[in-house]
Amino acid sequence: MNGSNSADPGSSGVRRRSDATRTAILAAARERFAADGYERATIRAIARDARIDPSMVMRYYGNKEGLFAAAVSVELELPEPGSLPRHDIGRALVTRFLDLWEENEVLTALLRVGATNQAGAERMQGVFREQVMPVALLACPDPEQAPARAALAATQLLGLALTRYVLRFPPTVALTREEIVAWLAPTVQRYLTAPSP
Repeated sequence: MNGSNSADPGSSGVRRRSDATRTAILAAARERFAADGYERATIRAIARDARIDPSMVMRYYGNKEGLFAAAVSVELELPEPGSLPRHDIGRALVTRFLDLWEENEVLTALLRVGATNQAGAERMQGVFREQVMPVALLACPDPEQAPARAALAATQLLGLALTRYVLRFPPTVALTREEIVAWLAPTVQRYLTAPSP
């Protein structure tokens, strides 16, 4: 056995522990940011939730801002408008956002923090600019109107998320996915593709 082979098991064990530590930190951070908001969440509380020393959080993420950015990393993976029939863009987007809201707590944490904190708001604005706007540019009939149209579509999707997953209004929570898609998809579709009023 040569030296490089004998080092592999140890280094892979360290890497696995490091990955497990990062995963625990991020999970604890998402929960803490969602529950407490950005301002009240502390590195110490997040470390306690992850059952590690606070210095480990600082080692991996530097500071609270770095941890927040890593914890709320969002890849929407929205459908390409060109891959869909034009009349189905609203339905596809509403369905995708429902999947995202229900799959994990990252978007809920980001929405909570974004509503009360500048760093969170800037993160939400970045997601909008980098991931939602390109879809609107491809979908809408007039590219100059894409920012306004994307913003209007976002009002519907974020309003739903706020009332269903954050504030938990009973009538909104009671809606089935099918009902939400049936109500919301035509509005999102109109915002993105209808002629300008």
